[in-house]
Amino acid sequence: MKKISVKDFFEEKKKDFSLSLITQPKTINRDITSEFLNRPGLAFAGYFERFSYQRIQVLGETEITYLQSLSDEVLYNNIKEVFVYDIPCLIVAKGLSVPAQMEFLANEMNIPILCSRLATDKLFNDLRRYLAEFFAPSKTIHATLVDIYGVGILLTGKSGIGKSECALDLVERGQRLVTDDAVRITMIDDLLIGRSTNDFGHFMEVRGVGLIDVAKMFGIQAVRRNKRIDLQIELMPWKDNMDYERLGLSENFVEILGVRIPIIYLPVSPGKNVSVIIEVVALNYILKRYGYDAAKEYTNKLQDELNKKAKLRNSAVVKNDIEM
Repeated sequence: MKKISVKDFFEEKKKDFSLSLITQPKTINRDITSEFLNRPGLAFAGYFERFSYQRIQVLGETEITYLQSLSDEVLYNNIKEVFVYDIPCLIVAKGLSVPAQMEFLANEMNIPILCSRLATDKLFNDLRRYLAEFFAPSKTIHATLVDIYGVGILLTGKSGIGKSECALDLVERGQRLVTDDAVRITMIDDLLIGRSTNDFGHFMEVRGVGLIDVAKMFGIQAVRRNKRIDLQIELMPWKDNMDYERLGLSENFVEILGVRIPIIYLPVSPGKNVSVIIEVVALNYILKRYGYDAAKEYTNKLQDELNKKAKLRNSAVVKNDIEM
């Protein structure tokens, strides 16, 4: 089961979520194991029937104001009843101060309390996005990811087939590189999001040349950090005896992390301008999303032409029969 410690979460996202630690440092040695959040207002009021204690508990102004309205004895007992549960941590929004009894009990029962200066809604939404991405199913594959006219295209194929060189040519033509060589794919809301496996930058290995920095060489507009993957293009060596798609009437699909996306098997041969073909694939994909399919349009027109000729032939036969 995937998890992240409260300590690692605090150190990694301290700046992003404007976090500070209220309780003692020893309390943050707990694990976060759920991607969901909970507002524990009902639990502090004594209702535990549906208390999702295994989630991060977010306290806003409503919860803090309610707790401050209680007498010291009731407040102490209510907080103690909540802290009996194995809560990973509590995060208080808007920089609000927690009651002294809560801080005391949290230190005694080893439950971390963090404080954020963010507004409650923003903290809740940002936390939800972060946890959804962290706990989302993911995998890393050997591929290159490029953004072609807004279409995320995953270039795959055997090592040395020319994925990096093709991506470099596309960047030179004004397209954008997401990552080369290795792509980390994450499924979020039934969408495949691809990004680099590290934060080193947009480096690319060109055989015979070495490593180049695409962002520094072509400008920041030539790269992006992540992109939704819309389709996959498998580069493969040209074979004379292979039956390649000619019309485009049939579609092939590949499944990645349970999500089906179209895949195109593109033969590569010397002198073939693969970059232009990939741009055409992207433009054709956009046209299909807008409801226009060139292959179906062509076959429909061809069928209409054949039907017209068939009617003319039938009319000629009938006319000859009448004259005879």
